[in-house]
Formats: sequence, C-alpha cells, structure tokens
Amino acid sequence: MESELHMLLRSLRVWDPAVTELAPFDPATAPAEPLALFSAWFAEVVAAGQREPHTMSLATVDEEGRPDVRIVMLHGADPDGWAFATHATSRKGRQLAARPYAALTFYWPVRGRQVRLRGPVTAAASEEGQADLHARSTGALAAALTGRQSEVLGSVEELARASEAAWEHAQRDPDAPVPSWTLYRLRPDEVEFFQGDEHRRHIRLSYRREGGGWLKELLWP
Repeated sequence: MESELHMLLRSLRVWDPAVTELAPFDPATAPAEPLALFSAWFAEVVAAGQREPHTMSLATVDEEGRPDVRIVMLHGADPDGWAFATHATSRKGRQLAARPYAALTFYWPVRGRQVRLRGPVTAAASEEGQADLHARSTGALAAALTGRQSEVLGSVEELARASEAAWEHAQRDPDAPVPSWTLYRLRPDEVEFFQGDEHRRHIRLSYRREGGGWLKELLWP
C-alpha cells in the first residue's frame, strides 16, 4: 500500500503551466562569460515574479569529506565571485576554513531554470564584511549579534532572551561590530545554466575556466 507521502508526491506537477513559463534559450547566443548571463537571467526571473530569487543552496564539506548543504542569501556577484556571509565560527564557516571550496545552486521554477557553480572560496577583509552587514536591515544585525550559530541551544526561551537583547543592541547601535561575521566569495571554476524544456530536451550550458577565459560546452540533460 502506498504511503500518504508517496500519494502526495505522485499528485504534484513539475513546472505547472499555471505558475511556470518555460523560456526559450538558445545557447549559441550566450555571452562569453557566465556573470553576464547570470545577471540577465536573474533580472528576468525577478521581472517574472520569482519569490526570493536571491536565495541559493550552499554546499560545503567537513574535514572528513562529509557534505552539508543549506540555503543562504546571495549578497552580490561580480568578477571577484558570488558573495554570501556567515559567522566564521558557524559550522559552514569552520568547514570553509578547513576546506575552502564550495558549490552553489539557484533554482528559479517560474522559468524552469537552475544555475550551478563551484569553486574556491575566500574570505573578504573584515572591514568589507562589517560594511556589508551594516548595510543590511536591523533584523540582520540583530541576528548576527545573537551569535552562537550552530551551537547547541538549551531552550527556545534562551533564544528569545538572547534575541531580544540583540535587537535592543542593534537598535541602540546600528554600527555595532560583529567580529565573527564574515563575507565570503566563491570564485567559480565551473558554472552551469540549466533551462527546462516541456519535452524534456533540457538545455545545459557549462562554462569552465580555461587559461585566462571560459570554455563553453553543452551537456546532455
């Protein structure tokens, strides 16, 4: 007998036409480097109403090679890399210190698109990380001031007390430093753009660093 979960899974559609418009994509027209295509696709999905398009999966590994993945927010993308931030003392911060290489994935179902990147990760200067934090919301600063990310929590009441104190601190001092807060940049060696197709003839365009430029290749779906 099928479980309720399996029955629910079978009832779901992928790329429901009510919410998804699969956009045409001719890889022959793609620019010579991936940042330009990423910027164009990002603008298109924002215009199409994609919710939280700046969220992405970040995959890291620990010292023993065991993987972790979680959702983080994109803080920027430029020739230096795709940026995100976290505490250097968090689990992902410790993993990046031990193995400074990671992968990112964006999924934008409103157009049936994915973008995947992987490459080395470096930490920006402390001043840049603090400036990035203080350019964000009071809530972001309060969360950073709460700290102790990934540590064992005794109770939700303990979290509430620490968070309330952090909010008061952030409102009182909007430039309060958070020494452990770190801005990271992933400089990709590889970037893949995936465009879904209703006939399952998905387009996968890969960019791979070669010499001082990028090699473009199509991949089988």
